[in-house]
Amino acid sequence: METLLLEIGAEEIPAGYIRPALDAMAENLVKRLDAARIGHAEARTCGTPRRLTVIVAAVAAKQETITEDLMGPPVKIAFDATGKPTMAAIKFAEKAGVAVGRLKVVETEKGRYLSARKVSRGQATMQLLKSILPEVILAIPFPKSMRWADMTIQFARPIQSLVALYGTKVVAFTLGGRIKSGRHSLGHMFMSPGKIAIESPEAYAAKLAEANVIVDIAQRRQMTAEAVAEAARGIGGTVLPDEELLDIVTNLVEIPVATAGRFDEMFLEVPKEILITAMREHQKYFAVVDDQGQLMPGFIAVNNTRTRDMNLVATGHERVLRARLSDARYFYQADIKVPMEDWVEKLKRVLFQAKLGSMHDKMTRVKTLAAWLADAINPAEKEKVSRAAHLCKADLVSQVVGEFANLQGIMGRTYAQVAGEPADVAAAIEEHYRPTHSGGQLPETETGVILAIADKIDSICGCFSVGLIPTGAADPYALRRQSIGILQMMRSRNIGIAMSELVEKGVSLFAGVSNRPVAETVDAVLAFLNARLARLLADDGLSKDVIAAVMGASANHIPDIQRRAAALEQLKGKPDFEPLAAAFKRVENILKKASSEAATAIDPARFDQPAENTLYAACQSVTEKVIGQLTTGDLEGALATIATLRDPVDAFFTDVMVMAEDTAVRGNRLALLSAISAIFGQIADFSQIST
Repeated sequence: METLLLEIGAEEIPAGYIRPALDAMAENLVKRLDAARIGHAEARTCGTPRRLTVIVAAVAAKQETITEDLMGPPVKIAFDATGKPTMAAIKFAEKAGVAVGRLKVVETEKGRYLSARKVSRGQATMQLLKSILPEVILAIPFPKSMRWADMTIQFARPIQSLVALYGTKVVAFTLGGRIKSGRHSLGHMFMSPGKIAIESPEAYAAKLAEANVIVDIAQRRQMTAEAVAEAARGIGGTVLPDEELLDIVTNLVEIPVATAGRFDEMFLEVPKEILITAMREHQKYFAVVDDQGQLMPGFIAVNNTRTRDMNLVATGHERVLRARLSDARYFYQADIKVPMEDWVEKLKRVLFQAKLGSMHDKMTRVKTLAAWLADAINPAEKEKVSRAAHLCKADLVSQVVGEFANLQGIMGRTYAQVAGEPADVAAAIEEHYRPTHSGGQLPETETGVILAIADKIDSICGCFSVGLIPTGAADPYALRRQSIGILQMMRSRNIGIAMSELVEKGVSLFAGVSNRPVAETVDAVLAFLNARLARLLADDGLSKDVIAAVMGASANHIPDIQRRAAALEQLKGKPDFEPLAAAFKRVENILKKASSEAATAIDPARFDQPAENTLYAACQSVTEKVIGQLTTGDLEGALATIATLRDPVDAFFTDVMVMAEDTAVRGNRLALLSAISAIFGQIADFSQIST
């Protein structure tokens, strides 16, 4: 067994391409080795902007030999009357790769059949890799690929070298008719230009490190973080944490060299979010803060080359950044001179979605929804929510957001504060976009929560109304994330508004553009939300059958679903739960078969068995007690009370013939079972519980 190394050397690949490409490259190579029956250990990846590398340990020297017994035609068909093989026997022998004389006769349940043992002997791995590796390289997916020179192949950037080693031996192949594999990699473009001979996969990382290339991404990331932190300490500050930027910068360099720079303090008059974004988005610089967490007039740049005069490098970065910050300062100063009401009017010229109108149209709908929600949740918030909704999209036409789109909402909050809007109104303008990603921060103010729910339900209902429904492969309007955000806010804030009413209100605002019946759209949106809710409950550790049972009873009030599911999960773990669930399932099975025969009301005078009277009395007592417990939110207590029905239900089924010949008696007994079912049904559909 030997280690396999495949390195693709190329011109600088975009940072965002590297990790997905490496993952796909390793996964595909492992699949190809497995399909070729070549044994191997784990695969690991390395990469820089100029190389994509996968290393697979303990790759077997040859394919695994496999032996299989093939069953052929019946003997009576395989040979003629004289005992000579027929065409059926000849063709079977050819398929098995053996001579006709080596075919065997076996006895089976169906009679005597021909059989052959086929042995597929393994080929040398080295030979197979010559075709596997080129295919793996060309199968790597990129957001965009290119051709170069007169080559017919495509890649993210022009390929400059290929290293393919199996142990110490080169796996020889040619890519695109011109690029030949070998053992020579390329050193750092400026600090160690030229070819680097790689003797073996084990020597790969160390050899490149000598050539100023840190090929291990985790190692390079750690070196980058340490270099940035040290540079920040050099100017008396600390780095503002930014893990995403650290990932990006790590894949922009082959060896990290950090340098600190400064900018004029006058720029600190500009909101820090603008400065941080200008440094981050345009220049990939890290911001620096003091021990109080306040932004300092400094930054850290990560270079790909170490020079003799790093001060000169810092001066160059400062000059470039000054121009960026000057633009940002100009945009901000121009923006604060414009009344936000002027921007609201300009939203009429900003398209939200071709079928759903302008951003002004969306704002108007959100304002209507937010006011309706405030009335249902907390009427005292209505005035603030309506004002925040009116201004929530205004900053989209500001100059700063035009330059830095990811500051939408943040700048809206800032401009609202400058304009003297109430604190909750300003905060809600920023918060209504939350959560911005999976697991992201939720709105902190009640005004922000109400506005965020209104904005998201508008997008979901609008897209469903015009057929823009997410598929398994695409969700361009992030409706899944928005629906999860709605559910998380309702759970965290204990908002018990009926989801059906919310969705009906949202869908009603699209009656003029919808391409299908309102009721159909409402059902589709509710199903979509319920699927997300089930996923959230599963993430909380609740059993699938408990989730299905609780949502099967009612999925209209989000906090209530959460509480019922938690209480039922707890009850399910108790030893006497299984008989209780079984008793309820028996009730449901009988009712499903004969529910149309049940009487409209229970008549105690028709009871002729003690077990009937006992169950009826227990039903009345339990119903009254459960109603009180549910009113106070004591779900655990309600379930414990319901559990007391087990014995009288068991006795009823033991002593009473439900399907009596007398239709009146039968109907009365079915009515009693319906009442029992209704008690259970206030918590969950117990028929969906696995026992």
